[in-house]
Amino acid sequence: MQFQQRFHALAGNIEQVIRGKRETIELALITLFSEGHLLIEDVPGTGKTTLARSLAASIEAELRRIQFTPDLLPSDITGVSIFNQANQRFEFHQGPVFANIVLADEINRASPKTQAALLEVMEERRVTVDADSHPVPRPFMVVATQNPVDMDGTYPLPEAQLDRFLMRLSVGYPDHASEVEVLKGMPTGPQVDRLPLIARAADVAGMIDFAARIHVADSIFDYVVAVVSATRRSPEVRLGASPRASLALLRASRVKAAAAGRHFVIPEDVKALASPVLAHRLILTPEAELRDRTAVAIVAETLVATPGPQALAAT
Repeated sequence: MQFQQRFHALAGNIEQVIRGKRETIELALITLFSEGHLLIEDVPGTGKTTLARSLAASIEAELRRIQFTPDLLPSDITGVSIFNQANQRFEFHQGPVFANIVLADEINRASPKTQAALLEVMEERRVTVDADSHPVPRPFMVVATQNPVDMDGTYPLPEAQLDRFLMRLSVGYPDHASEVEVLKGMPTGPQVDRLPLIARAADVAGMIDFAARIHVADSIFDYVVAVVSATRRSPEVRLGASPRASLALLRASRVKAAAAGRHFVIPEDVKALASPVLAHRLILTPEAELRDRTAVAIVAETLVATPGPQALAAT
């Protein structure tokens, strides 16, 4: 009950700034409490950066923003060792990745070498420089944004890096009523800097540990694997979801169950999260792309075609 109350208090707090996007906000919080990373792909001006800032302000988290550009170097993200003449030794100076929430703005504008600097820290939550490992704080979450239009001079994220994002979301334009509220509230409406604090870093860590203990029945394990493995067998998919996707879907389903006040996962939790967790991991065949097929549609069809836990248990 405490998890549920705090989860919805956080969502309501962020919704004061990001109007009319409750589902997107809750998915971002599920990513946080799953200890995952979030990729937000949308056009400019829809609140991608504001969502990350509002999340950090609500949980007393340290936020660092990195503007990705073609000339950005890996050391500009991870940090660098500098020789200290006073004590005649190298000292490590931390980069902006050492924060609770790292906003990687327009991540696809940096070179692949710089993008790869995030691979280790996203997976292992530590940075290795000159053979020394440096852990990042907990909680830790990378929120990356990219613009689906104006692709000149960009470097698409490789499959290995896309697989490390637990979810890919799109904020989208607000509905008419929400956009009117935004206009009426400016400049006196709720601002990110004035959002009340809902949870501290220690509270978030405790919620992460609590969600990891949510009960999962054997039939749900089978169902998660059945859904993910079905994407690999689809004739329209060149590369299906990996075992990392199965783990991500299970972690997210546990958090969704806890947010609903339950101590166990149900099939509806898995179904609700399958698209944001799996779709960005699929690579379609050229023939499917020519037919304007989308990964989201294929995941939806996979859910319809995959037997539920009761049917799996019967077989």
